[in-house]
Amino acid sequence: MAFAPNRSVPEASIIPELAYEDAAVAAQWLCDAFGFSVRLSIGTHRVQLSHAGGNVVVTDRGAATVQRSDHRVMVRVADVDAQFARACAHGARTIHEPTTYPYGERQCSVEDFFGHRWTFTETIEDIDPASWGGAVP
Repeated sequence: MAFAPNRSVPEASIIPELAYEDAAVAAQWLCDAFGFSVRLSIGTHRVQLSHAGGNVVVTDRGAATVQRSDHRVMVRVADVDAQFARACAHGARTIHEPTTYPYGERQCSVEDFFGHRWTFTETIEDIDPASWGGAVP
């Protein structure tokens, strides 16, 4: 499906939104720790971030209204070990250290300063899903 162009919204068809106490602080931390770049800022309450063709939006909900939930965001990267080191250097909490899986991905998971969980994944090899128990319709 092709979307009408609009410079005010990312081109991706799925754009996660994550609430933080302070969107501007969160955006800066995500840029520093995870390598995102700011695509668009809307006042101080909303920041669109980009990473290698993907996007996420951080919103300012204020401390009293933010509800943390059990969700995760997955980001594809070129070097998961370097990404893990960078995230940890900026204070991300380790959930899972970099591990290579039989489905051809090397992944790690961290929690950002606010409690949102992020999985970073690096493709190591193209593996037939049937070889590890996956099923493709």
